[in-house]
Amino acid sequence: MNQTMAPSGERLIDLCAIWDAGVYLPSAAWNRASSGVARKRLNEAEKLSAVQEAQLKRLEVTRPRVLGSREQGQVPRMARQPPPPWVHAAFLLCLLSLGGAIEIPMDPSIQNELTQPPTITKQSAKDHIVDPRDNILIECEAKGNPAPSFHWTRNSRFFNIAKDPRVSMRRRSGTLVIDFRSGGRPEEYEGEYQCFARNKFGTALSNRIRLQVSKSPLWPKENLDPVVVQEGAPLTLQCNPPPGLPSPVIFWMSSSMEPITQDKRVSQGHNGDLYFSNVMLQDMQTDYSCNARFHFTHTIQQKNPFTLKVLTNHPYNDSSLRNHPDMYSARGVAERTPSFMYPQGTASSQMVLRGMDLLLECIASGVPTPDIAWYKKGGDLPSDKAKFENFNKALRITNVSEEDSGEYFCLASNKMGSIRHTISVRVKAAPYWLDEPKNLILAPGEDGRLVCRANGNPKPTVQWMVNGEPLQSAPPNPNREVAGDTIIFRDTQISSRAVYQCNTSNEHGYLLANAFVSVLDVPPRMLSPRNQLIRVILYNRTRLDCPFFGSPIPTLRWFKNGQGSNLDGGNYHVYENGSLEIKMIRKEDQGIYTCVATNILGKAENQVRLEVKDPTRIYRMPEDQVARRGTTVQLECRVKHDPSLKLTVSWLKDDEPLYIGNRMKKEDDSLTIFGVAERDQGSYTCVASTELDQDLAKAYLTVLADQATPTNRLAALPKGRPDRPRDLELTDLAERSVRLTWIPGDANNSPITDYVVQFEEDQFQPGVWHDHSKYPGSVNSAVLRLSPYVNYQFRVIAINEVGSSHPSLPSERYRTSGAPPESNPGDVKGEGTRKNNMEITWTPMNATSAFGPNLRYIVKWRRRETREAWNNVTVWGSRYVVGQTPVYVPYEIRVQAENDFGKGPEPESVIGYSGEDYPRAAPTEVKVRVMNSTAISLQWNRVYSDTVQGQLREYRAYYWRESSLLKNLWVSQKRQQASFPGDRLRGVVSRLFPYSNYKLEMVVVNGRGDGPRSETKEFTTPEGVPSAPRRFRVRQPNLETINLEWDHPEHPNGIMIGYTLKYVAFNGTKVGKQIVENFSPNQTKFTVQRTDPVSRYRFTLSARTQVGSGEAVTEESPAPPNEAYTNNQADIATQGWFIGLMCAIALLVLILLIVCFIKRSRGGKYPVREKKDVPLGPEDPKEEDGSFDYSDEDNKPLQGSQTSLDGTIKQQESDDSLVDYGEGGEGQFNEDGSFIGQYTVKKDKEETEGNESSEATSPVNAIYSLA
Repeated sequence: MNQTMAPSGERLIDLCAIWDAGVYLPSAAWNRASSGVARKRLNEAEKLSAVQEAQLKRLEVTRPRVLGSREQGQVPRMARQPPPPWVHAAFLLCLLSLGGAIEIPMDPSIQNELTQPPTITKQSAKDHIVDPRDNILIECEAKGNPAPSFHWTRNSRFFNIAKDPRVSMRRRSGTLVIDFRSGGRPEEYEGEYQCFARNKFGTALSNRIRLQVSKSPLWPKENLDPVVVQEGAPLTLQCNPPPGLPSPVIFWMSSSMEPITQDKRVSQGHNGDLYFSNVMLQDMQTDYSCNARFHFTHTIQQKNPFTLKVLTNHPYNDSSLRNHPDMYSARGVAERTPSFMYPQGTASSQMVLRGMDLLLECIASGVPTPDIAWYKKGGDLPSDKAKFENFNKALRITNVSEEDSGEYFCLASNKMGSIRHTISVRVKAAPYWLDEPKNLILAPGEDGRLVCRANGNPKPTVQWMVNGEPLQSAPPNPNREVAGDTIIFRDTQISSRAVYQCNTSNEHGYLLANAFVSVLDVPPRMLSPRNQLIRVILYNRTRLDCPFFGSPIPTLRWFKNGQGSNLDGGNYHVYENGSLEIKMIRKEDQGIYTCVATNILGKAENQVRLEVKDPTRIYRMPEDQVARRGTTVQLECRVKHDPSLKLTVSWLKDDEPLYIGNRMKKEDDSLTIFGVAERDQGSYTCVASTELDQDLAKAYLTVLADQATPTNRLAALPKGRPDRPRDLELTDLAERSVRLTWIPGDANNSPITDYVVQFEEDQFQPGVWHDHSKYPGSVNSAVLRLSPYVNYQFRVIAINEVGSSHPSLPSERYRTSGAPPESNPGDVKGEGTRKNNMEITWTPMNATSAFGPNLRYIVKWRRRETREAWNNVTVWGSRYVVGQTPVYVPYEIRVQAENDFGKGPEPESVIGYSGEDYPRAAPTEVKVRVMNSTAISLQWNRVYSDTVQGQLREYRAYYWRESSLLKNLWVSQKRQQASFPGDRLRGVVSRLFPYSNYKLEMVVVNGRGDGPRSETKEFTTPEGVPSAPRRFRVRQPNLETINLEWDHPEHPNGIMIGYTLKYVAFNGTKVGKQIVENFSPNQTKFTVQRTDPVSRYRFTLSARTQVGSGEAVTEESPAPPNEAYTNNQADIATQGWFIGLMCAIALLVLILLIVCFIKRSRGGKYPVREKKDVPLGPEDPKEEDGSFDYSDEDNKPLQGSQTSLDGTIKQQESDDSLVDYGEGGEGQFNEDGSFIGQYTVKKDKEETEGNESSEATSPVNAIYSLA
């Protein structure tokens, strides 16, 4: 178990316990606390997304789940006396962000023993409107241990349920039921209700539920006189519906229940009134009645109709004038500039709450009818949220936010002119949560906090209550301190248990949240069955789980066979959730593993017995075979397996289970097929399996036909593909089937084995043929099963062993009758492509599953956690984009097929998610611990889940090498990254450069990308070992010495203190004694004096720092140059062709030497400009052709000069020595290995003498001596 070193009294805890498939995985804790020191933890519940909360509620009913707390540091204990105000602020700034509170597992033995204050789990809406015809239900449910009791207040006074016979409370619930079956008026029970759930550890409160009874009053009786209006004048017909609860839906119809046609001239306003921008003569052809539909009572109230009387200068209502290009002039109506009917004047203002829809409306009169356009002052309309309604007379902006405030104006214009109206929009906000308080479960002596942060406009106020009473009037608690929106608990005890309420409110609304503080003192206990047996196959990987619970959070350790140290490292790895992983199982890993959970109250342990089994292996596999028809084939499959496991051997043919018929015999190690037929051809797979593993082996069987002696001339003809079938005929026509008959074509000397029937339909994929069915070659008629509403056309293809025929000519078409779809589209998905949408996609249905014309899809969706009404739309394609969605919330999605005959079956719901946005928060409290010169360990606090704004993919560290601690060493500052997938809180960054300064930042990554960067951390890696020296060269100028050269390492990784050279002589398999040389850090060359001219040398060179030697580089000396000659001289020297070749070479060399002597005695000219590197002096004699004139006076004779084996000429006493051009007397090599050494006169002599002695053994050198 890894232990994080920390100051005494501080601990680092990692807890992650989950329940998966019935296995309760353990939480794990690492701590280091001094004995007798009370443990302290600052614990705050994690924020859960809506989908996580829904999942938790479901899991609480079906299976247990534990959420662990993550502790990132110690809360400083403050003085008991009241601190000054600045201390509060400083303390709050220093509070660490923490993980979620402990969730009690659903194990009955634990649930019955552990106490828990009440928690409200279900309640009615704040504004609860009920149908007066039904009984009233006000919901309130809570959980706790012991089970809570309930009582209610009405209008802030105790509501005595026992005194009212109509009111009852459901059993084991606080839900109120008001029954009106025996009479009574629902209106008498209107008011504000609040539920209280109480047990001996605290009291939880519901929201204040405002109960209202739905009302649908009748329209007052009134006699309406005819409305007289001049043609072309504006007109408003007022509706003035009776006030209902909720407000009714308004629509206009005639008295004969015909809807009023609306357009940009005649339209209904948001207030329900009907506006005529200008009245025309045809408007009096009907009357106008306002209708109000009430939601709860499902009734429609109708107002007495209006009758219009239009005064006109053109009394004939000639319909031909309606399409006249200048209809108004043709009817004698004067044209007018626009004016506003609603709203009045040139400016108005409107207030809207954040999150609601903003509806702006402008209705104008004028002749011709004006057009309406909308603008926002100082910016553009929000294209993703704005839409136009009512013929552009209304602008709706959905999900309003603060940036939508400002000035909007509508412009009404026609050809006579334009006017505009400005609407000033103010956005206010009811309170909304920033940090909602969460339940807090602590151990005795630990510290914690409750945080209640909300925002709104105006800024909401925060009021704390405890058990339903204001905190100010509650009994004083010295362990509790209130600092604004935070309550701090120190050294909590059992008596500190209570339920706290945070109420934050402003003039637009309120939020109420309950959060209990529970103090548990529970010794560790194991949650899984004892002495479990785990069987694992050798060399596999396995995990051992040990679920447990306790408070304070226990520490978990693993031991093997009841002895030894804690298991972690090497082949063992302990995960953050406490599971022990064995990376590769070996025989010696078998045994009994003990997990021990310990806290300050005691310890508990459990054992897991691990048995290691041998793997199942097929050691003799079936082989591919070719058999003739009628013969017997045997496929072997011999298996080796663990004798304690039950072995099962089965066979597959063409990847399908093989039916073992009368012609087949299956034994333990083989499969025998008697009388092989063509249908037996295919692939055969042997599957050897036990309850732990399996092994597969596959072979292919090819079946050949009989090669009988031909009895006639036709049998000897070559085989070919069959001719196409012909004369296709459709008979027995039925609603869902048809019989297809055909005449086979010529088989061409190879029997037809199969017929393939294909079909084509002309609606979805005309011209594309699909396989319908396959039939044996002996069949020429088949009944085909058909799908509804497909216009079929068929063709047939014949197949023999040579190949397939050409398709037959198509049959006549046959259309089946239609029916509702019997299935729905598959692969339904919901994924966000942008942060505020969700794209719903599916795989469209094909022609054979459409079953009718006009195939379309009914797409339904709704928020999963709200269970709101379904939204739906009909789509003809295969995708639909839902807009204006919140960021990353779950949706229930259904896609149902529909055609003109009806709908398909009710589809199953699929869960999709709206789009992700970039994370809003960075990891905090990033801690860096240097592990060694190339690796660091990281630890950080997890971010709140609501700030991730998507699926948490990973935490990522960006780091770069700022500089090296070595001066004047250039380093690359390229950013690198390390990923830590999942919700992890620690990780390791490796492959760092030692002896360097680094900087590091952490981010959160979701599906959209990176979040903001954390605070930059700086760290320094210690000194390490250097990399290998670069360009290590080994050169052998002669047989006595070997020259070594190298360059400094590319990465010193610290302060170099020298080099270590190890070398050894070897000759074949014989190896000499190793010699070690140490050099200073500045030395980069060395000369080795050979002691054995025949052996080769192997050199190993490494650089050193204070830490040790680094990576070594190895090179070998080249083979001696005359080795080839030595090995073969006895054989070659006696060959006649070799003697003749040597004579010819000697003669040629002699002639060349004579020519050279003659030329030198006459002062010959040799072009040497390109061979000499020194610059020419002005006194040097020079010919125009670039050659120099040499004479005997300027040059030494060639006595003693000699040609070496490598073809170079060495001079004993040259005036122009190489030393004059070099930097010293030692030999050097270029980086590419070319020789540029400088030698003194003395060294040249020695080398010449050495060459003379070594060349005596070579017949070539003997010839040179003669010359």
